[in-house]
Parts: sequence; C-alpha cells; structure tokens
Amino acid sequence: MNKKVKTTLLVLLAALVVIQFFQIDKNNPESDPAKDFSALENPPQDVAKLLKSACYDCHSHETVYPWYTNIQPVGWWIKGHIKGARQHLNFATWGDLEAKKKAKKMDEMVDETEGGDMPLKSYTWMHAEAKLTDAQRQTLVDWFKAKESRKSENIQLEGGEENQLEGAN
Repeated sequence: MNKKVKTTLLVLLAALVVIQFFQIDKNNPESDPAKDFSALENPPQDVAKLLKSACYDCHSHETVYPWYTNIQPVGWWIKGHIKGARQHLNFATWGDLEAKKKAKKMDEMVDETEGGDMPLKSYTWMHAEAKLTDAQRQTLVDWFKAKESRKSENIQLEGGEENQLEGAN
C-alpha cells in the first residue's frame, strides 16, 4: 500500500472517530396524549397494536432509538428519516389537524399501506416486528378506509349544515 492510500485511510478513520462526538438528540418531544391518533380515533386493539409496532416509531413522539443510532453517520441518517416522517404524518399531533387534513392523511395512509410503501423496507429489515403480513396490511387498509369514509361523511354533513344555516339568514 502506497503512502497516499495510507494517509487517505488514516484521515478517513480519524474523521469517523471525530464524528462520533456529534451524537443525535434522542429526546422525544413532549406531547398531549389526548391529541394522539389512537386516543382520538379509537382503533380496535389489533389495529392499535399494528400501528404501534409498524408506524409509531417514526410517525410519533414515541420513538425508541436503536443502539446503532449511536454510530454516526447512521444516527444522523435515521434522525433525518424520523424528522421527515413526523413532518409528513405525526400520530402524536393528530388532534391539531383540521378535519379535511385528517381525511387527506387517512387517504394517504391507505395508499402507502396498500401499496406496500410503508413501513419502509429499510426499517423492517432491522425491525422484524414492524414487517406486516398481507393480512395485517389488509386489516390496516380496511380500517383506514372505514374511518376515511366516516370522516368524509362527517365533513359533508358539516358543510351541508353550514349551507343550510347560511340560507336561513
């Protein structure tokens, strides 16, 4: 091995050691349990269990960080995924969403689950408990669709009531 290669490898190794001192923040934000998806939507026990094992680790404030998040840059990558997941859908802040936004998110949950896009394969590779069977996936999809249908009916009802009230004035 020539001197240039050795020097490059030593610099890379030193950089890898140095970045270990820059750990991610593993504290979950405080949240109001009354605003949580499960508290508000009251899924049946089987659905709630699937949501907790396959979704909540990234899409809530209940993240359990695995040991390998202590190794950088892996921890940074995972933290970025969790941040993006929470921005897209956060079960912990479900109660803060307006009815139309909830209906849209429910529709997205159907699409992502039905299409096999969620949970991510890169996640289920290390978290076998999050891997959904076809039957489990269908259980979630069916429940999401039923909730989505009821939400849409409620939104239409609310709109109709507003229109009736406006016409009375």
